[in-house]
Amino acid sequence: MAGEEQARRRFAVEKVRRLRAMGSLCRQQAAYNSMNKWKLLADAECWEHLAELELSSHFRECNVGSSTSSLELAE
Repeated sequence: MAGEEQARRRFAVEKVRRLRAMGSLCRQQAAYNSMNKWKLLADAECWEHLAELELSSHFRECNVGSSTSSLELAE
């Protein structure tokens, strides 16, 4: 079970890293592409928002899991 949790955690962190990398690429492109600067900056913001959602979802899931195991220990 611990191995499964560790794999899930690694997957979530890797997904957040990829989403943030996409945001970074959009910001880099915006610096060199003045014609599409605002669209690329909006895209970067969208990628960052998705990363934040993924991260908060992961922590919410971890907190639910830890409170469930705490309840099991209390019984």
